[in-house]
Amino acid sequence: MKTLIATEPRIAKLQTLEEPTIKDTEVKVKVEFSAPKHGTEVIDFRGTTPFMEEEFSEEWRMFMPRKDKSQKGVVFGEFKLGNMVVGEIVEVGKSVTDYSIGERVCTYGPISDYVVVDAIDNHRLLKMSKDAKWQNAVCYDPAQFALSAVRDGNIRAGDYVVVSGLGAIGQIAVQLAKKAGASFVVAVDPIAHRRDIALEHGADLALDPTQCDVGFEVKQNTQKKGVDVYIETSGIASALQDALRAIAYGGTISYIAFAKPFPEGLNFGREAHFNNANIVFSRAASEPNPDYPRWDRKRIEKTCWELLMNGYLDCEKIIDPIVSFEESAEAYMKYVDQSPHLSIKLGVTHSK
Repeated sequence: MKTLIATEPRIAKLQTLEEPTIKDTEVKVKVEFSAPKHGTEVIDFRGTTPFMEEEFSEEWRMFMPRKDKSQKGVVFGEFKLGNMVVGEIVEVGKSVTDYSIGERVCTYGPISDYVVVDAIDNHRLLKMSKDAKWQNAVCYDPAQFALSAVRDGNIRAGDYVVVSGLGAIGQIAVQLAKKAGASFVVAVDPIAHRRDIALEHGADLALDPTQCDVGFEVKQNTQKKGVDVYIETSGIASALQDALRAIAYGGTISYIAFAKPFPEGLNFGREAHFNNANIVFSRAASEPNPDYPRWDRKRIEKTCWELLMNGYLDCEKIIDPIVSFEESAEAYMKYVDQSPHLSIKLGVTHSK
């Protein structure tokens, strides 16, 4: 079978691997559709992740040098690219009772002909609802982080909200914020196509941060109050500065981005000093959840899957562009790494 591999930093290739055999507790899935992760996976792909030489210590709650320096966070030549897959179960292990051959499922996995997944008590091996869109299914991962950002921002009925950065997480956050009762939602991104989709999905105003003063425009459109919640997904220093200018007094910045080191120029004086903003670093995967024990990641995941399968969320236009599996190596390098402004979330179709 073929699998998309990062052979070296910023180089992706389809490589032929031995077709996997399954254990008694596993199922084999023939992949029909797949999608990569456009955030942290890209940092890994570029070889710039902090996990390369370090690891996050749960004991110390900080990055620490790897105990075994020969081990790296990313091993090029073995690093399989991709995040979510949708496909049909074609083989079932002897001990598996909850899944059958022919069932259509979604799970985590690389961009590949086949994936093998544990099928015993695996809440992330998800059965597709009848007539559910595959585009919704492969947004299962970004939806979790969008929901986390909305919940951590504590968006309530009538709130004014900005969502900055309209990739998959931002697009889903726009939908969730509006459905949570926000009366005014502003979508911010320099790419017109992304702004158009956000408007189609409920945003009341869309702004190009390269063509206007976002903070001033937001204040103008909120009777000089500013917004109650500013969801920042881009990780760009200027976007955080815009948030500090646009936020209402005592408002919350829900910071979901896995940011790069900021260059000189980010200013925590000026508006930051006067607006008394609360910055919440939001991450669905961190436990305990801020609302633990009522909420944990499993509940976030379960909720997102329900919202994706019942059509409450619509991710069809978020998957853009869509390429064939045979084109996936070139497309990954182009749309995920080199020119991310040309895509929202890359989709891959696999021939049957």
